[in-house]
Amino acid sequence: MTPAATDITVSASTSTGESDDPPAERAGGSIPQIVRRRLAPFDARLDPYSWVATGVVVLIAAILRLVGLDHPKGIMFDETYYATDAWDMLTHGVEWDENANGPAYVVHPPLGKWLIAAGERVFGYNEFGWRVAAAVAGIVSILIVIRITRRMFHSTALGCAAGLLMALDGFHLVLSRAALLDIFLLLFVVAAFAALVLDREQRRARWLAAMAEAAGTGRRPRPRWDWRTGVPWWRLAAAVLAGCALSVKWSAIFNIVLFGVLVLVWEWGARRSAGRRTPALDTFLDEIGWLVLSGFVIAATYVASWSGWLFTDDGYFRHWLRDTGQPEPPIIGALRNLIHYHTEALNFHTGLSTTHPYQSEPWQWLLLGRPVAFSYTGDLPCSAPPCSSEVLLLGTPLLWWSFIPALVALVWFAIARRDWRAWAILLSVAATILPWCYYALHDNRTMFYFYIAPAQPFLVMAVVYVLGTIVTPGPGTPPTADRRLIGGVIVGAYVLLIAICFAYFHPLYVGTSIPYEDWAKHLWLDGRWR
Repeated sequence: MTPAATDITVSASTSTGESDDPPAERAGGSIPQIVRRRLAPFDARLDPYSWVATGVVVLIAAILRLVGLDHPKGIMFDETYYATDAWDMLTHGVEWDENANGPAYVVHPPLGKWLIAAGERVFGYNEFGWRVAAAVAGIVSILIVIRITRRMFHSTALGCAAGLLMALDGFHLVLSRAALLDIFLLLFVVAAFAALVLDREQRRARWLAAMAEAAGTGRRPRPRWDWRTGVPWWRLAAAVLAGCALSVKWSAIFNIVLFGVLVLVWEWGARRSAGRRTPALDTFLDEIGWLVLSGFVIAATYVASWSGWLFTDDGYFRHWLRDTGQPEPPIIGALRNLIHYHTEALNFHTGLSTTHPYQSEPWQWLLLGRPVAFSYTGDLPCSAPPCSSEVLLLGTPLLWWSFIPALVALVWFAIARRDWRAWAILLSVAATILPWCYYALHDNRTMFYFYIAPAQPFLVMAVVYVLGTIVTPGPGTPPTADRRLIGGVIVGAYVLLIAICFAYFHPLYVGTSIPYEDWAKHLWLDGRWR
């Protein structure tokens, strides 16, 4: 049965994967307990204690991200593009080149910049104004990870552990305190994943209800249609969020494709558990329409993010057809111009191979082989000059280096336990990293450490999964008191060690001015981190 919500455990009730679901009873009798467990949704009754714990972790994350947000002063790294583009969009509706007094040519969709612009609209064109939207996105992403991890693992402790590890990750912290696009991409990807997990529960609950109705009648179960449960509302919400992710950066397309595959596999597993004779065919016939509709929702959300470009006349290539002597009919002409814009932007991305001092290859990212310096100055005072003040995009080292053994262990659990959660986490990480490996080998593309941002929540979930297995034995075996005690001590010691490591590197995450000698001691990999 489902463990208590406060247990540190990887629940046996959800550890079995899709591929080993036995068929339900063909006729008569009650629903087999194993099938009931696999189709039953998470007990979503209000648990005030879980929300109190969640609130504490989110408060810690908020303090770390909002206090001193306007430091360092001035533009950091790529804020030179996104903070200024966002401000220009408030004035012109599109990115603007002040020097040429005309539209600017940019190669990323506009939604992330519109979110930055919202902060500038409220707080002004200053450091806090252009960074606050990223901070809010970082905080909200931690809240989502806490709640969805709790739901997946049936454990408030594991959910809060995931949120705390994210809050204490220097990579996530620095992205949350800078006006770059990647924290918004991270937010929308993990939010779309969370919505799909909720969709999985809702759809399986329909099949469980159908089985209960059909029990003893000799009929095969088939869910009844109604607007409340028949429409996959969470899946459509995931489509909107996926469209938002795509509207921040095109690289979200890889996660979107994976999410479509997960939906089909999960739906097939639900039908197989329910005892359908042809679960694969049933899945295709039942779900293809909803997936097509979800594709339209993603596309509509993406096009809507270009409203500033579409409903003004000032955007780059906005009247490309007219300017090249071709007819430009209403609506269709604007969309053709937008397609041309995208063709040119895609050509730019595929041909981007200019070397950069902070570029890195995908196989270096988990090893922290080349972090990115967002800012550096030796002009600020400190206790013992000469001084150094740096904002370094560097994951908390002990946390990031533990991602590697956690992923290896997760491969084992995914195969041995056939656990849908292990597969979902692993594939979400792969969908972010593997395409960049291809581009690195095939195109010699210029890329950076922060491209791994959408994988960061899933890397944390991988660690949390392993932490849960330390406390709990395999599925179906109740943990002993000694194992809980020893496992709890190990988990607590690990989280404490991550917190100490984070505190040590914190000056490099927020640009605190420290003596140069102390700054140099933080560069554990020396030349690779300079």
